Amino acid sequence: MAEPKSNWIAAAELGLISSSFSTIVSQLFAARLGRDAFVDWMTVAAIPMRDAALSAEPSWSAILAGIAFHQWADFSWAVIFFGLLGRWTAELSPLRIFLLAIPWAVFTSASEWLVLVPLLPFQQPLFTLQQPYWTGLLVHMASAGMYPIFAWLRWPHGRAPSTKAVRAARAWGAGSLAIICILAMLALSSQFGWEWPWMGKDPEADQTYMRHMTTHHAQGIELARLGEQRSQDPHLRALASLMVASQVGEIRIFGAWWQSWFSLPMPECTAQERAGMPGYLTTDQMKEARSASSDQFDRTFIELMTIHHAGAVKMADKQWRRRGDPRLRIMAHAIRHGQQGEIALMNRIEGAAAVLTATQNMLADNVN
Repeated sequence: MAEPKSNWIAAAELGLISSSFSTIVSQLFAARLGRDAFVDWMTVAAIPMRDAALSAEPSWSAILAGIAFHQWADFSWAVIFFGLLGRWTAELSPLRIFLLAIPWAVFTSASEWLVLVPLLPFQQPLFTLQQPYWTGLLVHMASAGMYPIFAWLRWPHGRAPSTKAVRAARAWGAGSLAIICILAMLALSSQFGWEWPWMGKDPEADQTYMRHMTTHHAQGIELARLGEQRSQDPHLRALASLMVASQVGEIRIFGAWWQSWFSLPMPECTAQERAGMPGYLTTDQMKEARSASSDQFDRTFIELMTIHHAGAVKMADKQWRRRGDPRLRIMAHAIRHGQQGEIALMNRIEGAAAVLTATQNMLADNVN
């Protein structure tokens, strides 16, 4: 009977597989939950690259840097789990590994979101404030979900014994490939205008929310582009670029969902509807932003974008608490978290205060 590999070698192989699996799943599944995967990768890239990673249209260099950084992190957690802790984990059955991998994913994602990224060693609050915790948790769950195949990988290639654990690990790997194929088909179907059918309770309420948030975002993009062009603060210019990228991506997702779910084109919002939207800026307020002097622009931009974002947060929070389509509700939760976070980022929040604010943002009730 062959001798098993070193735990460290098998752990490294698993780290490459599990991190690649979570990258592929994230890329294919993000839009199904209302996330723009390219914007998310760009946000991850901002952890090591800082503001240089941010642009209104995510660059391939930033996207690839974000993917590489994510894979390095996931790889590291797998090596710790089966290498450093291999004395206790290496010989477990696939089922027991999976049962341990679930709390491990909670621990690792929370460690990154609460400590490692915003505090030490990276001191980058943008990731925690811009992405709600559950996005990282889902990614870590996808990665940890591949851990059961370790029972197969720990043996030399082609020499694994035909034990129950090895057979289960092989079947687990085959099932993971099937999941990728299913997600790839769903992503491909989306490119041809088909999404999983609408699943809400009140079509008029969901349609109104999608129309209003699309219109609200369009004005937010207009204001953010002014920030890109005119801000005297490089950090504020980079943040404005991120606002453009995020809201363009969300408008794109709203449009794809509307096309798939509803038979009529999305009607434009009336002037009365625009006036009734929380945080929708008046013509005079937009004129104030355009005409602000160079030395006053940054202050004016922050004030007006704070008003605009606060309104979007109220709209998203109301949708989050409705009985609408689950995907719209999940997306609304992410929008309210990200835009509250951007308000904090415009005011240069960082450190422990950023972590506390992000946690409060995730749980806050902003309807009233």
